Amino acid sequence: MEGETGRVERLAAWHSGLRAEFPIITRHPELAYLDSAATAQKPRAVLDAVQEYLTTSNANAGRGTYPWANRTTAIIEGTRNRVKAFLDDPSPDTSEVHFTSGTTEGLRLVALDWLVHQLRDGDEIIVPAADHQANISPWHEAVEVLARQGTRVTVRAMPYQLSSGDYDTEALAGLVSSRTRFVAATHVHHVYGGDMNVHRIRRTVGPDVTICLDAAQSVGHLPVSMKALDVDFVAFSGHKALALPGSGALWSRNARGTPFTPRGWNGTPNTVGVASLDAALEWLERAGLERVEEWTVRLAARLTDGLRALPPYEVLGCQRSLAADSPVQQRHGIVTFRHRAIDSVDLGFILFSHGFMVRTDGLCQGGAGGSRSSVRVSLHVYNSREEVDRLLGVLADLA
Repeated sequence: MEGETGRVERLAAWHSGLRAEFPIITRHPELAYLDSAATAQKPRAVLDAVQEYLTTSNANAGRGTYPWANRTTAIIEGTRNRVKAFLDDPSPDTSEVHFTSGTTEGLRLVALDWLVHQLRDGDEIIVPAADHQANISPWHEAVEVLARQGTRVTVRAMPYQLSSGDYDTEALAGLVSSRTRFVAATHVHHVYGGDMNVHRIRRTVGPDVTICLDAAQSVGHLPVSMKALDVDFVAFSGHKALALPGSGALWSRNARGTPFTPRGWNGTPNTVGVASLDAALEWLERAGLERVEEWTVRLAARLTDGLRALPPYEVLGCQRSLAADSPVQQRHGIVTFRHRAIDSVDLGFILFSHGFMVRTDGLCQGGAGGSRSSVRVSLHVYNSREEVDRLLGVLADLA
């Protein structure tokens, strides 16, 4: 059986080969890009696919019979099938994939094109209060639309465990009633990096409640299975999964409520964005999502393990998962912290002077999660152990 040392070294060799496939990373060895939760860098395979598409067959989709248009249409349909396979779709014959500009648009489509037509007077929905604003605002917007029509819908806040930051499914069970129709959840938290254990939600709310999942920080970072999670909608951003900005997808299972259909006329899709998404998902499949997940979890653990030895720093989120050998380590490549004496924005400028690019602000977190600025380090497959160690060295000098 392979020992831990052998496993680590094999992962390191695997990572070294993949890191070399990101031109912007290899072109700037003096810089460490640590903001992948905002947008990820692109491997050469994605850049090549974009150039190949734009220089050989750029055309509109579904609006022509000539070869370029036919190939574009085939790319669109092929990417839909790839997304379904990537998400381990249990019902690909009845589910749908709609291309969007990203997670935010996908969630708003669910809220305003589907949810407002499903709810009736007296119904209840359960939504997050301390997650990303993109998974909070659309649901309140839908309720406001219904209120103007005279339909009263009660919004209940998803409960959280104070110790871990996960959803509190025991408390959630106490919120579910016969009028609960919809639950919104986040797969991996954009501030704390924790897997929110959404697989427990279906067992808690029962078989009839619709569940919508914000997967912006999980798709492209770890295996995501619709068979295992049993949710009804999944929205994710292509640009966080190595594809171009302005690309994303909304998957709808169409098993509860009426089938999802976007309202209005479907205009020209972001064809080059879809082509980049197809290439990005193919690249991730070849790389191996299990190894991508293990690498980024290990890097995050290396960082939290180092930070816990530096008293001036406060790591946000679960305090039981700071050690590298913690049995509850669940940070999927995202570590957010504050210095007890240095303002987070100032710390961001200091870190950039040493070659580190990090996020420093309120991180678009919902009001229940607080709005104080913090430093977020978010990692992806191209980040290295050396970058994490160098960052810890700089942070130690500032302690």
